[in-house]
Amino acid sequence: MLDEFLIQKTMEQIFDRIYIDADICNGKPIIRGKRIAVQTIMEFLSAGESFEEILKQYPSLEAEDITACMRYATELMNHSFIIKQAVA
Repeated sequence: MLDEFLIQKTMEQIFDRIYIDADICNGKPIIRGKRIAVQTIMEFLSAGESFEEILKQYPSLEAEDITACMRYATELMNHSFIIKQAVA
């Protein structure tokens, strides 16, 4: 029961800040109505940028937006994927 509550709370926190709209950024997940894609923030993080550096580049963001991006990416990895090889 507690696990379900925590999962629900995490999802609420993510989707309070992350939206998907087919008419904005080609339907890529974006940060709360801005035209800043989750992918963009994840690319900065994977390149070693700190929260502070990202927030300087995007002053309209809050640290919680960056955290929501990381949580969103983590939730995506909770799904199983099958990679099919092309038939030669």
